[in-house]
Amino acid sequence: MTRSRLLLVLGFLLAAVVCARLGVWQLDRLHDRRASNAIARAARSAPVLTLKGSLEDSNLVNRRVLARGEYDHAHDIVLRGQVYRGVPGVEIVSPLVLEDGRNRAVLVNRGFVPAPDAVTVDPTTLEEPGTQQVEGIALPMDTASGIPLRHGSLTTWARLERKALEAQLPYRLYPFYIRQAPDSAARTFPRRLDVPVLNDGPHLNYAIQWFAFAVMAVVFAGIMGRLKRWDRPAAR
Repeated sequence: MTRSRLLLVLGFLLAAVVCARLGVWQLDRLHDRRASNAIARAARSAPVLTLKGSLEDSNLVNRRVLARGEYDHAHDIVLRGQVYRGVPGVEIVSPLVLEDGRNRAVLVNRGFVPAPDAVTVDPTTLEEPGTQQVEGIALPMDTASGIPLRHGSLTTWARLERKALEAQLPYRLYPFYIRQAPDSAARTFPRRLDVPVLNDGPHLNYAIQWFAFAVMAVVFAGIMGRLKRWDRPAAR
């Protein structure tokens, strides 16, 4: 076997090892995801809990919660770039100032509103005044940057990020938000959103792909290792 062919075989074998390791990594992520989903399912099956916990209590994530207070519509949040059943639009999130008088609020995702450009909406037409009793599921805030963008007279956000939002709100927020549960008696819009589905995600498919690449690399290495050398024709 020539030196160049040997290096090529070793390169294929190295690629096979890397791909196999990536496949194992995806299986590890699948295992972690399934474990997290099991915890989430147990939390979702627990009884509804009235929101009275500490502002730093993150144990309520994935619990069904009940909160009572008034929306501060002057600080409504528009989440841009959303899609619901193939329709572009936005999601309306409102701070619910709790009745306990402790100057704290929980963000409530009140639902989806269609918008052709997935940005433009008039939140003032969607207000729900007065005391509200909100039931839904507590979901974690995002950790990625939530810096808002100005679009004409409208400010929109890409995601809910606690620190960025607290910098603009006159009260402290819980470390999670409530996705309000669907209600047949609710107004048409905002359309309440279903609970996020708990599934395996793409990890198993990715693992299969990486293992397939590893097998292909081994096969190519075997082919190159057994390939007979072609002799050049003798000069006349």
